Amino acid sequence: MQKYGEPDPRSAVDSLIASDRVPANAHPELLTEDDIWNLLNEVKDPEVPAVSVVELGIVRAVRWDGKTVSVDVTPTYSGCPATELIEELIAEALRAAGIRDPQINQVLTPAWTTDWITPEGKEKLRVFGIAPPQGSSSKLSLLGQSEVIACPHCGSDHTEQVSEFGSTACKALYRCKDCLEPFDYFKCI
Repeated sequence: MQKYGEPDPRSAVDSLIASDRVPANAHPELLTEDDIWNLLNEVKDPEVPAVSVVELGIVRAVRWDGKTVSVDVTPTYSGCPATELIEELIAEALRAAGIRDPQINQVLTPAWTTDWITPEGKEKLRVFGIAPPQGSSSKLSLLGQSEVIACPHCGSDHTEQVSEFGSTACKALYRCKDCLEPFDYFKCI
């Protein structure tokens, strides 16, 4: 408990409101677009924290518009419950870097596709235990051609689909017939 006449034991940061948390010595104008891309590569997807929003391919563009940073983001699919949170996480990361009022633009066309996940992102999904999308979003499955989904745990192609929907709507639930482990498969969209 603070006694009368003694300095407040809280730090100056504790008494700031959220909008004042930008470092006083920050010079966001010195950040290049490449710096901002690198910063956004640290922002993780809240549903799949193994990959960043850049690796997932949902950050479409980064640019300076005068003194404002503008970031274009495409949701993975319409109605994705994480979209608003992802946009807030991106804005929060930019504010932490000293950018006071980042502009986050939701871009719906062209629609996001799993083809936009980077090779690094696909490997991180596999290591995390989620089978990355196989092939492309060409929709060959609509013609009766099923894809072989490899188990991310043991690498076996001897797998079966258990449910069209896994832990999220963009994933299907599979099971490996060799190691018997269940796993999510990130569906081609």
